[in-house]
Amino acid sequence: MSWMKTYESRVTSAEEAMQAIRSGDRIFLTGNCSVPQKLLEALVARARAGELENVEICHALTLGSSDYVAPELEGHIRANALFIGPNVRKAVQEGRADFTPVLLSEFTLLFKRGILPVDVAFVHLSPPDEHGFCSYGIETGLTKSPAEAARIIIAEVNENMPRCLGDSFIHVSRLNYIVPVNYPLLELPMREGELSEVHVKIGQYIAELVPDGATMQMGIGEIPDAVLNFLHDKRDLGVHSELFSDGIIDLVERGVITNARKTINVGKITAGLMLGTKRLYTWAHDNPLIELRRTEYVNDPFVIAQNYRQVAINSAIEVDLTGQVCADSIGSRLYSGAGGQLDFIYGASRSEGGVPIIALPSTAQGGTVSRIVPMLKQGAGVVTSRYHVHYVVTEYGVADLYGKTIRQRAQALINIAAPQFRDELKRAARKLHYI
Repeated sequence: MSWMKTYESRVTSAEEAMQAIRSGDRIFLTGNCSVPQKLLEALVARARAGELENVEICHALTLGSSDYVAPELEGHIRANALFIGPNVRKAVQEGRADFTPVLLSEFTLLFKRGILPVDVAFVHLSPPDEHGFCSYGIETGLTKSPAEAARIIIAEVNENMPRCLGDSFIHVSRLNYIVPVNYPLLELPMREGELSEVHVKIGQYIAELVPDGATMQMGIGEIPDAVLNFLHDKRDLGVHSELFSDGIIDLVERGVITNARKTINVGKITAGLMLGTKRLYTWAHDNPLIELRRTEYVNDPFVIAQNYRQVAINSAIEVDLTGQVCADSIGSRLYSGAGGQLDFIYGASRSEGGVPIIALPSTAQGGTVSRIVPMLKQGAGVVTSRYHVHYVVTEYGVADLYGKTIRQRAQALINIAAPQFRDELKRAARKLHYI
């Protein structure tokens, strides 16, 4: 066990590890529920002391503290969000942080191919096994390739990080600085209490589109949570998804998810990361059912397309009458990012028996605004184009747009819009010569 000497020689404190950071460095920060909190705190403290300038932090969704985008750190630390989460949204919208649009399938490639060279990677790992290998745990997909591309790797090794299987390991000899920690991982629980009637209806419509033997993209949020409630009578479902959450456990235990009819990674839940609670993390620890892999594999549309009956369920902010899907902005105001939407919508469309779904409530702002619109707002981002869209689902039904004319699409979308907006949408459609 000679690796133990290497491990012990690289153990240090978060504060000491931060001395490796230089002004002008680009840091890759592992995110989601795996944010290395002690490293981030120590970096912010050093920046507040005026010791660092023009340090860039690249990341996807991060939970927890957003101190690193505090206004007073301008000129010291600047975030570059490749997916905009709630904790950095205000900073991006005010121009104090950057946004780099990228498909999730290509997120890691920006670092791997040197388009965004990485000086330092902050990672969050499990304790090493008897061979000296640590697991990236609940956030493998977005982290492993950028970490491997970094000049320096600084790792928090947390007693609470599960050892997740798959392409999820790094040897301690690859770590330059090791900071042992013992705190609970961040959690993102499923919605507590009853789902709204709108989401229940959407969940029912989506479940009707899911065939036995389907391979599922299982996200997190009210719509995916609602769908899970209506899958209990399905048989031999599989999972190939950029992420999954606690809701998957019950379906496995009920025998609904078996992964037996998948065409690749048969018998395995294939994903890049987990967003959930301690229950999920405990269940995932050393669980041979789960195979976490790099996002450039999991989200590759041409890998996804190899799955039998791949079902993709993704959300939208608004959909226009031609089928254009805005999912990353409210008009010109940047809100989130593409995530894996286009990866999975396109991948599912190329899958044998695939079911690509865009789902959204028909209205916003307490029913005063229709989310089925004649035209997208000025400046709105098109994440799924009218050429990629297939099914659109609201609480009023399912519109199958694939292979349909603009006239047919407009009529189908008006039929699943909220009733109080249908006449207005028809008038707009006539004015646009859609119908």
